[in-house]
Amino acid sequence: MASSHTHKWGSRNGSSTGGRSRAPGEAEGKQALAATGRAGFVARGVVYVLVGALALRIAFGDSGPEADRQGALQQVAAQPFGKVMLWMLVVGFGCMAIWRGSRALLAKGPKNKVGSRLLDGGRAVFYGFVCWGTASFAAGTGGSSGSDAKSRDWTASALKLPGGQVLVGLVGCVLIGVGVTLAVRAVMRRFLRRLETGRMSRRVRQVVTALGVAGGAARGAVFAGVGVFALVAAVRFDPHQAKGMDATLRTFAHTPVGPWLLVAVAVGLVLFGGFSFASARWRRL
Repeated sequence: MASSHTHKWGSRNGSSTGGRSRAPGEAEGKQALAATGRAGFVARGVVYVLVGALALRIAFGDSGPEADRQGALQQVAAQPFGKVMLWMLVVGFGCMAIWRGSRALLAKGPKNKVGSRLLDGGRAVFYGFVCWGTASFAAGTGGSSGSDAKSRDWTASALKLPGGQVLVGLVGCVLIGVGVTLAVRAVMRRFLRRLETGRMSRRVRQVVTALGVAGGAARGAVFAGVGVFALVAAVRFDPHQAKGMDATLRTFAHTPVGPWLLVAVAVGLVLFGGFSFASARWRRL
């Protein structure tokens, strides 16, 4: 009888301290990684809101700062305590790189397939470069060129390589594919799977859904647009055809519908910034 009681108690205790329980420090480590991810989403949100605001100014006739990350950083630097805010963005992008890298290396479970790990790894590298570029800008040691100049310089260098025309064309196709995928996933509301929607009120969920759909579609349109220009540059073997985010957004203003397409995309980028803030609050990390 005693042995049976002991067995039952041991089984019950094992259920709370066995495979489902976390080792000492594991919960704290998970919370720390979640905090880094949330900081990263806030930094991303700030930049997208500023880029969208700059694009709106362009749509209404202001030929001011470039509507890209560089232009956004210039806007931050011009504010009171701008230097402090720049370094806060550096920390935020560094946190995003760390969080994405941890997902690529440490994530467990059947949902974390090789493709997802590679995607997170690529995002970690991307945000690592963003962090470095932002730090260079904040320190005043570099990062003065905008997305358009960088796109032309990269394209010109790539076209000089053996098979460079194919390489630039492939990059263009990848960017188009990424843009279309982002837009389609946004319209299909796939992003809701990653959010803790159960903790939202009905009204909040409606707002976050609208931010994700409109913002994701606009973001996808920009990626696809940059990809189209890269593909044109490859076909024509002309690096001057390549465009960064700023020139791509300005091109939207010269469509048959006039500046209103740029207005729509610019508002969408601002909304995506808002969605990034919502992700910092409700995303499962």
